[in-house]
Amino acid sequence: MIRGMRGAITADRNSEEAILSATEELLTKMIETNQIHSDSVASILISTTEDLNATFPAKALRKLEGWTYVPVMCMREIPVPGSLESCIRIMMHVNTEKEQNEITHIYLKEAKVLRPDLGQKN
Repeated sequence: MIRGMRGAITADRNSEEAILSATEELLTKMIETNQIHSDSVASILISTTEDLNATFPAKALRKLEGWTYVPVMCMREIPVPGSLESCIRIMMHVNTEKEQNEITHIYLKEAKVLRPDLGQKN
């Protein structure tokens, strides 16, 4: 079964360092919490809000050992007026035996407001 694992985090500023640091923090937390191995990942989608354009956040995944061959794509979030700024979102498609309710979705920093119903599990 392929399951989607979601996560989001905010970056402190629009710089390569801040974007990569936030993305790496989120990816690491998602991987550790859900005990994910790169071999079980079908693909990863990473989106950013319009104000984050200093680098591709997917570069953070390449820093993680063993994740070289995982397909990853970056994209832009829909710019909805009043929505959370400086936000990086991840959708990881993972082959797993876990049920939907056993997946832990990760929301960090200011992104906790996006899904407070799921964030209580973190």
